[in-house]
Amino acid sequence: MKNIKYKVLAGYLLVLFLTSGCEKFLDKPLENQQRSEEIDYTNLSLMYAPVSGIYRAAADDRLVHWIDLSIRTVREDDYQQGAPSANDNPELMSIKNFQRDATVQSYWGLNQSWISYFSLAIAANSALTELKLFAAAIPSGNTADAALNRRYQAEVRFIRAYAHLMASRLFGDVPILTDSDDIARLATIGKSTAAQVRQFIIDEMDACIPDLEDLRPNQATHQGSVTRYSALLLKAKAAADLAGNDNASPHWNTVLEATDAIINSGKFSLYGDFYQLFKLPGKLSNESLFELQYSDFGLATGDIVRPGVDWGTFFRWQGPSGDQRGSAISGAGWVPPSQNIVDFLNARNDSVRLKTTILSYGATTDTYATTPSGDRIYGNPFGIKYFNGKTYLPSSQMTPGRMEYGANNNVRILRYSDVLLLNAEARVRKGQSGDAPFRLVRERAKLNPITGVTLAQILDERRAEFACEWWGERFNDLVRTGRAQQVFGSRFVPGQSEFVPIPQAQLDANTNLR
Repeated sequence: MKNIKYKVLAGYLLVLFLTSGCEKFLDKPLENQQRSEEIDYTNLSLMYAPVSGIYRAAADDRLVHWIDLSIRTVREDDYQQGAPSANDNPELMSIKNFQRDATVQSYWGLNQSWISYFSLAIAANSALTELKLFAAAIPSGNTADAALNRRYQAEVRFIRAYAHLMASRLFGDVPILTDSDDIARLATIGKSTAAQVRQFIIDEMDACIPDLEDLRPNQATHQGSVTRYSALLLKAKAAADLAGNDNASPHWNTVLEATDAIINSGKFSLYGDFYQLFKLPGKLSNESLFELQYSDFGLATGDIVRPGVDWGTFFRWQGPSGDQRGSAISGAGWVPPSQNIVDFLNARNDSVRLKTTILSYGATTDTYATTPSGDRIYGNPFGIKYFNGKTYLPSSQMTPGRMEYGANNNVRILRYSDVLLLNAEARVRKGQSGDAPFRLVRERAKLNPITGVTLAQILDERRAEFACEWWGERFNDLVRTGRAQQVFGSRFVPGQSEFVPIPQAQLDANTNLR
C-alpha cells in the first residue's frame, strides 16, 4: 500500500505572491485539504473528495465574494451604486465611472477579486494533482473507475475554466494557470490575452465534454454537479466573447453548434414560474446548467453554516438595509438596482421580470412596501428605493427556527434561457431566423412573440432576462457588441474602460503582469 503525504502549498505561496488586502486564501481550509494526515490513493472510495472540495471552494467566497460581486455589478447601468452610502468604499463609484487612477489600482477590493479567482484556479490544480495520483493507482483492467476519474477531472477543469472566464472578463489579459507547478512561478508568470483565455476555455471544454455525464445537473450522480451541457454552455459563452460584434466570425458557428447540442438533447426546459425560479422551488430545476449549492440541512437548531461556508456574502449582502423591525428579510443593501433598469422593464411592459427582479422599500423608515410574497420592507436612511428581488427569499420559505436571509437557497450561474438567447443571436448573425428559441424565453415572461427578431431585440431580451444577476452579463454584452460607449457616454473610453486595472499589489509582486 502506497501512502503519499498530502501537500498543501498553493495557499501559502498564494499569500506570499498575491498579497491580499482583506482576506487571504486558506483563511478557511478547503474540504479536500488535509494538512497532517496521509492519503491512501489506492482507496478509490476517497477519489471524490478533491472534487467536493473544489465545489465547496467555489461556493465559499471564490465565486461569490461580496466585494467581487460589488465590483462586477457596479459597472452596469442596471445598478445604482455599489454601497448604500457613497462614503463606504468610494472606490466602487470610481470603478462605476471607469476611472483607472492609482487609488483604484491600489483598492483592496480589486486585489481580493484577483485572489478569489486565481486561488480557485490554483485549488483546482491541486485537486487535479490528487486525482492523477488516484488515477495512477487504478488497476489497468478497472475501466469503470478510470472513466470515473476522468469525469472528476473534467468537473474540476470546468470550474477552473469558469474562474478564468470571470477573471478575464473583469481584468482582461490575465495569466492562465493550468498546472500545480504554476504556484512556483506566480512571481514571474506572464499574461495571456483575453482572446487566448477564451480559446483556452473552448479547448478545455472540448477535452472535457466526452468525459462528463450526459445528463442535466439535477440528474447527475452527485446532484447538481457539472455535466457535458454545463461545459457546452461555457464553451458557447467563450466563443461569443471571441466573436464579438463580427457577424462573419467563425466563432458564431461554435456558439450555434454548442447551443444546438444542448437544445436538441431535449433534456432542458425553462422553469415555468420566473418569480419562483430564484427561490427554493427553483433550486436545481430543469433550467439549471450550473449553480452553487447551499443547505441549512432542514434542522430547526444548531449552526446554520458549515465551517467556512456562508451564503451571507451573497444573499445578505444584497438584502434590504435599514431597520426591518426584526424581520429576517434584511441585509446590507449593497448594489441596489437602478432606476434605469426599472424604467427599461416598465417601458417593455415586462411585468413578470419586474416583479421578480425589482423589490421596493417603504417610502420612509416608518413606512413599508409589501413584497409579492407578503413580507414587509421598511424604508432605509440612505434613500435607496430598490433591492434585488432575485436574491430575495420569502420568510414563508425559510426553515422555522432558522430564519436567516438566503439560507438554504442556491446561487444560479448558468441557465437554459442563456442557451436559447445565445442560440437566437448566433442564428440571426448568420442570417437565419432566431424566432423559435427567442419565443420560448418571451413566453415564460408572458410577452407577445416577435416575428423576424433582430439582433437589437435579442440583446434587449438578454438585458431583461439577466437583469441584476450579478455575473456582469449586461456589461459584457455591451462590451462584446461595441455598444458600451453608446450607453455610458464619454466616460467610457473604448480600448481602456472594458476592464478594471490589474491590482497594484499583483504588479508589485510580478512585474510580468505590467
